[in-house]
Amino acid sequence: MSVARRSVALLGATGSIGIQTLDVLRREPEAFNLVAVAGGSRLVELAEIVKEFNVKMVGVAHDGDRAAMRALVSSDVEVVTGPSGLAELAGRAEIVVNAVMGFAGLPVTMATLEAGGRLCLANKESLIAAAPLVQRVRFTPGATLLPIDSEHCAIHQCLAGSSTSPGHRDVAALWLTASGGPFRGWSSSQLANATLADALQHPTWTMGPKITIDSSTLMNKGLEVLEASALFGIEATRIKVVVHPQSVVHSMVEYVDGSVLAQLSRPDMRLPIAYCLGLPDRLSHAWGKMDFTSAMDLSFEPPDRVAFPALDLAYRAADRAGAAPAWLSAANEVAVAACLDGSLAWSEIIPLVATVMDSYVDDPLDSLEALMENDAAARRVASGILKLSS
Repeated sequence: MSVARRSVALLGATGSIGIQTLDVLRREPEAFNLVAVAGGSRLVELAEIVKEFNVKMVGVAHDGDRAAMRALVSSDVEVVTGPSGLAELAGRAEIVVNAVMGFAGLPVTMATLEAGGRLCLANKESLIAAAPLVQRVRFTPGATLLPIDSEHCAIHQCLAGSSTSPGHRDVAALWLTASGGPFRGWSSSQLANATLADALQHPTWTMGPKITIDSSTLMNKGLEVLEASALFGIEATRIKVVVHPQSVVHSMVEYVDGSVLAQLSRPDMRLPIAYCLGLPDRLSHAWGKMDFTSAMDLSFEPPDRVAFPALDLAYRAADRAGAAPAWLSAANEVAVAACLDGSLAWSEIIPLVATVMDSYVDDPLDSLEALMENDAAARRVASGILKLSS
């Protein structure tokens, strides 16, 4: 396949999605030119990426990391720092892969869309928290928002295969599939004794620790409901979740005539990454290729919403709209971080988030300043609860 060589900025280059994006780029040297990267604290790994791909611009998290990075890369490499640096990197490429973890990815999302670029989004938190604000800039001339999440990429492909009516009135439901995570089938009493080590053992996907924990609580699927609503302009009441342990059917679109379109592949995040990078073409490496000559079982079951109440928290946040999803996402980030550093038990993650949401006061979220205030407020409440419980 012949594709015009396009410039790419990869932000979050040393994380799970970043590493898999680099793998795709290595296989497609004639199609893409990596011109900018950013990462967290793994400066040596980031410098190695800069050297391998001959990148000319790199972003680091803090001013204190600038000198360390300068010592690791050649003098012609520009080093930028902080949120403004990330936004600057986003303006240097035709395609921006936003794999920054958590709410910190928002400046990248906004800057890319405002510049009319292609945003390949693996940072669901920024879209969920800032949905009303992102909606204002996503239709900037030339701007394209494509989801790297396997579920949302699947829906994008299914919707692209059918002519839909305004507002997707011919869509009866979007079906997000969930593997069920490491605790599928566990009772509430069993979950009370779940450990962090248990939660990090995902049965089908290899992901970073934060999203792996979110998968174990099913908060990841709740956040994906909010993400799908924002991405596709479909109210959350038409977005359903079904457990599919094999992770082969990545999601489905059900139409009002009863037809269902699904996207299938073996679980491999390089497929949605390549899809988002390559559009309108499909790249020729067959990530996730299936063998239909071999027997396989595909099973589906409803999620246990009693044992995993995170789903209902997400639907309630969708119903309240405004800044409610921002509070949900922020509280969850704080709770998961506390679990990962050992200061909060796995079983306490969702109860903490629920308690934070009890403090939320409706806010229409009409500005970036209001978003920042709401995000900070939710984090203060969550941190206060953690201090009281320690």
